[in-house]
Amino acid sequence: MSAMLEVQNLSVAYGAIEAVRDVTFTVEEGQIVSLIGSNGAGKTTTLRTISGLLKPKSGKILFEGAAIDSWQAHTILERGIAHCPEGRRLFGRMTVEENLQLGAYVRKDTGVEKDMQRVYELFEVLGKRRHEKAGLFSGGEQQMLAIGRAIMSRPRLLMLDEPSMGLSPIMTQVIFNTISELKSQGTTILLVEQNALAALALSDRGYVVDLGRTTLEGPGHELLADERVRAAYLGED
Repeated sequence: MSAMLEVQNLSVAYGAIEAVRDVTFTVEEGQIVSLIGSNGAGKTTTLRTISGLLKPKSGKILFEGAAIDSWQAHTILERGIAHCPEGRRLFGRMTVEENLQLGAYVRKDTGVEKDMQRVYELFEVLGKRRHEKAGLFSGGEQQMLAIGRAIMSRPRLLMLDEPSMGLSPIMTQVIFNTISELKSQGTTILLVEQNALAALALSDRGYVVDLGRTTLEGPGHELLADERVRAAYLGED
């Protein structure tokens, strides 16, 4: 495996408030990597900076060896990084199919329809309701659509921000099974997730972000067994 994404000493500020202070991590090709931490730790800000929605105060972001921290968001998407944001951010008055078509807007190839069928195979309910408006769907169904929209850009790196937020345990399991399936199909995944237990169990590697800094790292199964992680994020003493 080779390093697909390298984030080096990243710092990001909102005006005078520094939300990310010194985040460093690596995503190897073909892996699922999780960022875990408490609310306000800087995880979402990190993903937004990688995708070009925010600009770093300092540090470097390298994707396949190229420094992308000064690139525009659409260029980063074209290069192969898709961001499925927290809260889904769908177009509720547009249909499933229209939302998926928007996910492919940067593409110029002829495989869009084939990839749409791939989304319908991953999420059968989307195929059955493809002509219905996204705003009529349940939270879990909307999360399926948000993931589907992201993979319509055919990313090499898919970033998922809190994909299980607000979902039932059953729907959460469906989403995590889909993440595992996407990995098996060759998609590299960077996952931000409050459900640390599920995220680390799925991940090849994990990083703990606390107060804007990377404080712990290791294989997912090792972090699951770490007493500090279990006490802070898994609700165990």
